Amino acid sequence: MTNTATGAARTAKNSHALEILARTGFAVLGLLHVLIGGIAIGLVVGAGSGDSADQSGALKQLSSQPGGIVVIWVVAIGMFALLLWQIVQVFLQDDADEKKRWAKRAKELGKGVAYGAVGATALTFALGGSSDSADSSQGLSATLLAHPGGVILLVVVGLVVAGLGVAFAVQGVLTKFEKLLVIPAGSLGAFVRGLGITGYVAKGVALFVVGVLFVVAAVTADPEKASGMDGALKALVQLPFGQVILVIVGAGLIAYGLFCAARARWAKL
Repeated sequence: MTNTATGAARTAKNSHALEILARTGFAVLGLLHVLIGGIAIGLVVGAGSGDSADQSGALKQLSSQPGGIVVIWVVAIGMFALLLWQIVQVFLQDDADEKKRWAKRAKELGKGVAYGAVGATALTFALGGSSDSADSSQGLSATLLAHPGGVILLVVVGLVVAGLGVAFAVQGVLTKFEKLLVIPAGSLGAFVRGLGITGYVAKGVALFVVGVLFVVAAVTADPEKASGMDGALKALVQLPFGQVILVIVGAGLIAYGLFCAARARWAKL
């Protein structure tokens, strides 16, 4: 059965249609991050529309634009395509060390789950509904805190998310993202590399704060503290020079979005 699944995964990987859909997924992922970064900066300069600085806020902005519903459908399709692509990668992981192989599979599956979650949110908007990422995070926290051992589980969730944030920042600083795409030569390549460094570090900072908020929610037994990306970005304002920090992180998220757009063009698929 494993060989059959691996064979099917190889066939899917060679599918030109799936490749196009996956590249579309990276492009729309970039669009969402550009919008999120713009909303974050808007919170500081007073141009914010009240939208959440997360995927829900970005999708809400899109839905209010002429033809926005079409774009949201493209976002949903692109995100589910990336989910499928990551599932394919799960079956294609090959390492002599079984522990490393399963660790790689878990990593690829985790990426897929994240893409699928964004796709589900986009599909909700496409079908005329609405969704709030902050409410989802708070709902998860409340559910965990209501069960025995929930505090420990919520702390673990927070530490995992914070760890992902650190991993993103490290990938940016060490330019490990370069293995994901073929960096073009010359000044364009330098620009893409700069976008990657800035974007990965900025997203790492945002994810780290999200993780910290989950831990705070667990320690204080207050699920409202876990407010997702929107809460994390708004929490940065409370720091010394917080407004400056939020503008920098917002600009970094825009850079990450532009990097995703570059990845749509030059990704190794």
